Amino acid sequence: MPSAMSSFKVQRLLQTSCSSSHCSGLQQILLLSTRCASFASQDRVEYRGTHSNSSSERERTRTVAAYYNQPAIDAAACKVSVRLTPSTILYSGKSKDGLHVLKSAQYLQKELPVRIAQRIVDFRNLPFIVGCNPIILGVHELYIRAFNILHYFPPIETDEDEREFSIKLQELLEDHKDVVSKLAEGFRDCRRHIINEQFVANFLDTTLTSRLSIRMLAQHHLTLRSNKPNYVGIINMAMPLKDVIERNSKFVSRMSLHKYGRVPTIKMSGLVDATFPYIELPLEYIVPELLKNAVRATIESHPEVEEQHLPPIHITIASNEIDFVIRISDRGKGIPHHLMRRVLEYNFSTAGPNPQAKSPESDSNSSSPGNGLFSDMMEAVNPGPVGGPMHGFGFGLPTSRAYARFMGGSLEVQTMQGLGTDVYLRLKHIHSQAQPFRI
Repeated sequence: MPSAMSSFKVQRLLQTSCSSSHCSGLQQILLLSTRCASFASQDRVEYRGTHSNSSSERERTRTVAAYYNQPAIDAAACKVSVRLTPSTILYSGKSKDGLHVLKSAQYLQKELPVRIAQRIVDFRNLPFIVGCNPIILGVHELYIRAFNILHYFPPIETDEDEREFSIKLQELLEDHKDVVSKLAEGFRDCRRHIINEQFVANFLDTTLTSRLSIRMLAQHHLTLRSNKPNYVGIINMAMPLKDVIERNSKFVSRMSLHKYGRVPTIKMSGLVDATFPYIELPLEYIVPELLKNAVRATIESHPEVEEQHLPPIHITIASNEIDFVIRISDRGKGIPHHLMRRVLEYNFSTAGPNPQAKSPESDSNSSSPGNGLFSDMMEAVNPGPVGGPMHGFGFGLPTSRAYARFMGGSLEVQTMQGLGTDVYLRLKHIHSQAQPFRI
């Protein structure tokens, strides 16, 4: 391993030769490697003679070594990911002898390193100046660490092995809980350096949907041992869609009340008694994001109207043998023509810069009433009962669309300038008669 001084020289040379955004992924990896080489050499000086064998130090050593363990990552990334249909997950989720839990762990031990390695390769291929952003680089390192942990985990053969694997899995889920917000912040910081925005959009679509699938598979495994009524893992066998929407409506209403001091009425109609098997996790992200947009548009387009006179938000539910549809309609004056083509872009927000440092008064005046619909919050699923910005990061809507497409559905926006906007969320049933989606 090179010395700290030689690593510094190579790093300076790479930085000089890679100042443009078209630098190759190989140069990016070389720079990462030299950084880690310097870090490791400094560690040797710092820890020499301590004879410490703590697990955290061993893990850090393995993480540094993982930067040089490119053949293992490359080999895993070249494998074909085995995506399962929800029906397969459902019908393999129970057995009297409990072997389904062991088989689930064995599947994840083979599958997760493949998916994580593929994401690592995507991080390598980002434009050099983007990949070197400290926040994005931190997420990249999280993926390398996760691959390293799973790669070194011994074969799962017993129930005790499965329990230890589940503990690691839970720890990794906790480590990666803020990945969406970190990516949003990182790409916002370096957006001015991005030349090919479509390339970055494709990267984010793939990374975020892959993260969703990994979390669903991991959480499904972790809940297999529970005996929660009507559930098989994370699949609710009789999900009342109305209850899911009402729960998220209350959450968004609390946020609106905290930020604006008022909230419009949310009314529901259609097939409100519809129940069917489904996975609630993607809905717990998409539904509040759409509602937050509608609530903010309604409030900011009627600044002088008292709460009881605000036009209500209407939610309509439909369901058939192939899919189900949620329509969210507001009277927030609609989206201006010149913004319509951009509302589904990552990091686009009509609210302008990150409003975290602003007061509610200055924030509400930062955009005109007609511009308020798609200024969304980047936080993950239900971060808390109140607090946090309602908008300004531009990740909520495009992420919701990516999730909907991943689940075999779509997210469409129809607006009437001067009146309001309708958003249609369409998702396939697990037992759909059409081609099933895969997780």
